[in-house]
Amino acid sequence: MGRYQYTRKNTDENKKFRKYNTTLYPKIEPSDDDVFIITNIGDRLDLLAFRYYGDVTLWWIIAQANQIGKGTLNIKPGTNLRIPQNIENVYSNLETINRSR
Repeated sequence: MGRYQYTRKNTDENKKFRKYNTTLYPKIEPSDDDVFIITNIGDRLDLLAFRYYGDVTLWWIIAQANQIGKGTLNIKPGTNLRIPQNIENVYSNLETINRSR
């Protein structure tokens, strides 16, 4: 399940011009199941997503949970990160907020 699954696409009448609308991401509330880590040299959001979820494309869940902005997958060593474990709930909330608009 990709994070762009709920991104709306607009095309012109000739289906040549495509425009993507902004995807809204849910707030990821803390849970008792969350894992907390302190990053090491070489840790990146995509590599952490693979380690904890088995899928590098889920890096955005870690970024969203920790309010990490756009621009890089790199994380400074020594950063405290929360790794949400209930990703099914995150996807459910992602679907809800993007289908309702």
